[in-house]
Amino acid sequence: MDFELKSLTAEQAASLAVDALLVLVPDSLPKTTGKAALALLDLIANAVQHGDLDIGAGKCLACYRPAGFKAARVVLARAGDASAASVRKAVAAGMASLKLPQVKKLGLVMSLLPDSGNAVQAALMACADATYVYTHTKPTAKARHLQRVTVGVATADAVRSGFAAGKAMVTGVEMAKEWANRPANHATPSLLADAARALGRKPNIKTEVLGLKEVAALKMGAFMAVAQGSAEPLRFIVLRYNGAAKTEAPVVLVGKGITFDTGGISIKPAAEMDEMKFDMGGAASVLGTFAALAELQPSINVVGLIPSCENMPDGLAVKPGDVVTSMSGQTIEILNTDAEGRLILCDALTYAARFKPRAVVDIATLTGACVIALGALRSGLFSGDDALAQALHAAGEHSQDLCWRMPLDDEYAEGLKSNFADMGNVAGRAGGSITAAKFLQKFTGELAWAHLDIAGSAWKSGAAKGSTGRPVPLLVQYLLDQSVAPRAAKPTAARKAKA
Repeated sequence: MDFELKSLTAEQAASLAVDALLVLVPDSLPKTTGKAALALLDLIANAVQHGDLDIGAGKCLACYRPAGFKAARVVLARAGDASAASVRKAVAAGMASLKLPQVKKLGLVMSLLPDSGNAVQAALMACADATYVYTHTKPTAKARHLQRVTVGVATADAVRSGFAAGKAMVTGVEMAKEWANRPANHATPSLLADAARALGRKPNIKTEVLGLKEVAALKMGAFMAVAQGSAEPLRFIVLRYNGAAKTEAPVVLVGKGITFDTGGISIKPAAEMDEMKFDMGGAASVLGTFAALAELQPSINVVGLIPSCENMPDGLAVKPGDVVTSMSGQTIEILNTDAEGRLILCDALTYAARFKPRAVVDIATLTGACVIALGALRSGLFSGDDALAQALHAAGEHSQDLCWRMPLDDEYAEGLKSNFADMGNVAGRAGGSITAAKFLQKFTGELAWAHLDIAGSAWKSGAAKGSTGRPVPLLVQYLLDQSVAPRAAKPTAARKAKA
């Protein structure tokens, strides 16, 4: 789907040669006079006068062939206070009545709203999300009909950067959705590596893929323990985006890439186990973020690390009570083989330190406990670095890809103690998302580190089952913010306060 940005007056909107118009109407309309705007403003005024267009973000009125418009279909959608959140709600509601085979060209009219790059970004994301269709393993599915969206604003130059960011986020989110939605037999670790290699052909991106031999040489014992029960070979994927000087320390993104999670010997219940194909949502978000970086080309260096394997229960699988040695040299008693994500991530976090990064962010569908704590609205954010946590939270608010900071008090790590190893991999049910984060923190040393638990936000269940592509928007916005921010000083003990 192509997006085009144009400066568009009310008169031009009415005469736009498209199949449909989606006009965003704020609760407080600007006072506009002149005959040129009569067609659009009269339509809105009449709708309001007759009680057909209520105030409130997401309220809509669909019109067919109204007088004075070239488009056969015109949908008026209330955009409330014109904030990014209200615009997203308005576009989602308006698109519900425009997902028709006849609508191949759409005019998205935002000219009545104040110019806001953030709102334009939200509009593009909502438009793409409403029309996304998965087709890879479903030949009967009808692909997206909408081919081109002309976004009309009062002054295009005022929102151009937000428009560019929104376009790139759409690319990244749709790549993340595509790979997370694919069944496990169509998204193996080897196939994820192929997707990463394809990204490596884009400007300023390089890809390296390590197999079992290289991973063994690195002594990634925790990662290999998870993979040993599967016939599918593991892959450790390293992506590098070089947009700044070589001397600039990179941001490292680490994505959990469990392409299917049975739970291993600690096997999961059969009900809804099919959804464990989404357990590589963190890996998918790293791939999507790099796809967005390829479009935006920001002045920043980024490394993406994806440890990828299956968690299967065959005769070679790791057993509860087994002790493995991680790349860091720390030993781990595997009390529950279904707590495998933290085992592959801990070795990747140790590997991340070799890049001497300015920050490390891991992204993982890690714990059901985070779903209980925060539901699907916000991802869990864990960090002992206040500046990093604040930057990620701000990026989430800006991109409408929300997160919430959770505690990391040292006392939460007490349950990880083991009589037979340096630590266990679980600490009981209470505070499960926090104790999982405390486990990961043991492998971060002095790194400025944050952990995003996306178990509740990475996919939807039920009738709308499918990947959300989150947290690609948050990650892309964070990287854009960092690309223009002054280089942060190395974290000190004072900055590593308890969250």
